[in-house]
Amino acid sequence: MLLIQKKFVMRNLFINKKYILVIFLITCVLFTSAQQQPMYSQYMFNMLNLNPAYAGATEVPTVTALYRNQWIDMPGAPQNTSVTFDLPLDSKKIGLGVQLYDERLGIEKSTGFNVFYSFRIPVSEKGILSLGLQGGVLNYRANYAQVSTFQNNDPSFSQNINGVLPAAAAGLYYYTDKFYLGFSTPALLKTKVSVDNTAIVTSATGSDLHLYLASGYKIVVTEDLIWTPSILLKEVKGAPLECDFNVSVLLDKLLSLGVSYRTGDSWVGMLELQLNKQLRIGYAYDKTITTLATYNRGSHELMLRFGLHRFAGKAAATF
Repeated sequence: MLLIQKKFVMRNLFINKKYILVIFLITCVLFTSAQQQPMYSQYMFNMLNLNPAYAGATEVPTVTALYRNQWIDMPGAPQNTSVTFDLPLDSKKIGLGVQLYDERLGIEKSTGFNVFYSFRIPVSEKGILSLGLQGGVLNYRANYAQVSTFQNNDPSFSQNINGVLPAAAAGLYYYTDKFYLGFSTPALLKTKVSVDNTAIVTSATGSDLHLYLASGYKIVVTEDLIWTPSILLKEVKGAPLECDFNVSVLLDKLLSLGVSYRTGDSWVGMLELQLNKQLRIGYAYDKTITTLATYNRGSHELMLRFGLHRFAGKAAATF
């Protein structure tokens, strides 16, 4: 999650005379945590990255790929890739999904696989309430031997770390054809890998949980002009509440233009193009507004989404 990434940044500003290797040294302790949560600006087009209850919400089998290259020109900056597939089953009462992802941050790398399950309950003529669970595994690696330190042969950086960890998440998601509201926690487990590559797993307590609240609403001005304001709130212990305020406009059902403000962090510009009834592509650019702007040229993000059926259902959550 960006809030945690910022904490790493401020703690590691002392490396290298020529470059400020902001994220290259992630930690100097003997235990390494794998609790960071990746951040995407185009989350509203694939909320499986935030909420397992979203599985099947597009009402059709859907493949979505996202790639994010954050903080361009900053050594060790985050790079995240996610590919998901989800679909509704059993007369759309159940949603299933799978995800492959790769996350890189400094000397850290995580490669993982998740499975999503949602149970979907009609609560009105157009509204659906979905309850979701996620389970998965990830391979976490930290290449400490690559780090150059002020002290030669520093024992804290003499051994790499490599371990397999479990992952779990849960969420609620309510939506109609014009509105959605979701609440989720993407990390139900606290996981670490020790220096002897042993996995340490405990249940996350209330103060340790990452909490997400997302909502959006379509304002249909005309058939060819639709506004969609949305918001995402992110909360984690030890960091201030972070909010994404977003608004997008869909023109002629083909072109979507959007802008976001991430509190205390960045402005985001977004562009999506509906190439046909199945395929949507998108691009987002984040402009950092903090002191980190001196050391990077913003962030780039690409999105590709493909619906395997020609038409979605009446209450499809396609925002």
